Amino acid sequence: MSVDIAIRKTLRSDERHFELDVTIVSQQRRIVLFGPSGSGKSLTLRAVAGLLTPDAGHVLIDGRVLYDAASRVDLPTRLRDVAYVYQDYALFPHLTVAQNIGFGLDRGWLNPGRRRRDARVQRWIDSLELGNIADSYPSRISGGQRQRVALARALATEPRIVVLDEPFAALDPALRGRMRAELLALQARHDLQLMVITHDPADVDALDGHTFEIRDGRVVGAPAAPGSWDDARLS
Repeated sequence: MSVDIAIRKTLRSDERHFELDVTIVSQQRRIVLFGPSGSGKSLTLRAVAGLLTPDAGHVLIDGRVLYDAASRVDLPTRLRDVAYVYQDYALFPHLTVAQNIGFGLDRGWLNPGRRRRDARVQRWIDSLELGNIADSYPSRISGGQRQRVALARALATEPRIVVLDEPFAALDPALRGRMRAELLALQARHDLQLMVITHDPADVDALDGHTFEIRDGRVVGAPAAPGSWDDARLS
């Protein structure tokens, strides 16, 4: 799996001016974008998912062009095969866990029914051990369980890549370590392509991916290959 991103975007709001100009090229199956809040990490993910249109550049996932300014290609979000897991998980409070997981599987305005459960939904309920809460609502489950539900919903559509926006930030410290380990185990079990953003060095160490540090809208220095993050921080 290859990721080839080179995008530029200028954002203006009142007197604020922000320039995003990032290049990310990797053959690794786990990519980490690291940097402080406001550095441009989430903007980059949004451009990959089709939630933000760059001013120039391109986005290619496994050789497939999702966006290319020069050739005027800009695939809509639903056709990109990119699953976006939001920081707050964005679960629908009026739908059960099973209904949330199945929400993106069928086109149209109707919510998934409570009585009929798609086999693709059941697969991820089983894989992420959500069976005992499948009929519960998001307000009745824990933070770690909500994260699993958000991941299950993302994976049910069988995307080419899963992008996660600060997936551990909303969890208490005791739970973060366990959820990091669960994400890595899930990736290994299903051979997933992941792109994760974080501001926490502990996440970078634990995920041990191809790490790109982003500050002020740009990649800083040479990207750190897996296993070299500690050396990169000390250099």
